[in-house]
Amino acid sequence: MKIIFTAIILWATAAAFADGVVASDAKLQKLSGGFAFTEGPTLDAHGNLFFVDQPNDRIMEWSADGKLSTFLQPSGYANGMMFDAKGNLIACADEHNQLWSIAPDKTVTVLVTNFSGKYLNGPNDVWIAPNGAMYLSDPFYRRKWWDHTMMALTNEEVFYLAPDKKTLAPVTGDLKKPNGITGTPDGKNLFVSDIRDGKTWRYDIVADGTLTNKTFFCALGSDGMTIDAEGNLYLTGHGVTVFNKAGKQIDHIDVPEKWSANVCFGGADHKTLFITATESLYSIQLRVKGANAAK
Repeated sequence: MKIIFTAIILWATAAAFADGVVASDAKLQKLSGGFAFTEGPTLDAHGNLFFVDQPNDRIMEWSADGKLSTFLQPSGYANGMMFDAKGNLIACADEHNQLWSIAPDKTVTVLVTNFSGKYLNGPNDVWIAPNGAMYLSDPFYRRKWWDHTMMALTNEEVFYLAPDKKTLAPVTGDLKKPNGITGTPDGKNLFVSDIRDGKTWRYDIVADGTLTNKTFFCALGSDGMTIDAEGNLYLTGHGVTVFNKAGKQIDHIDVPEKWSANVCFGGADHKTLFITATESLYSIQLRVKGANAAK
């Protein structure tokens, strides 16, 4: 009886994720460990992975041939990151509540310092649209390296930085604590996780960069997120949970760490999912490519 019951459970699980994303027989691989807290994975045009070890104030590089090195330390206590089209590493540097652009030679340009004369809550995650515009989530998480204990702004929202890098404006007004953020490769939709409310929302992006048509996507918040070529959305927290375009869960990747902070695609075929999870960096092979595959 127990054997039959177990078989039913296994069959039900397999059926539920029959359209899952993990490649057949793929297993989670631990690439490196011993960090304080990993975040912000992003890939450069050469296939090198960059991620942060935030409490240690450093940006790490996991090369395309599997070698680990420190890219930048100190790093402004960088958090979420993404490469722009020119090869600059855009980083949410929350030591002083800023957004940085780090050139390949490691020269730092500060893109954002404040809004309306007040420092931001703490830029957390960033997504760069095809036209160069940037969307950054700005939740308040009190940091031990700050000399202030209260946020200067009234709300915790998502900001839009125009392609000219001169115009910064909030584009949401009713979120509780936005965190993970990503968009579709065509620049038409933005996904934002309201982690305190336990929900993820989809927006339409208007030509002027503003957001409209806020639509409920799924009842799960997320620390970081990415999207694949089929339009599936990957949310992080307790492992990685995958939802299809309709907001239906189609897969879950268990990770043996307290928290999975963020994800991105890489590898020669762009079917490797990299996961920054608490003290370690992991990867797993998928059957589908990332939506941000290099051309």
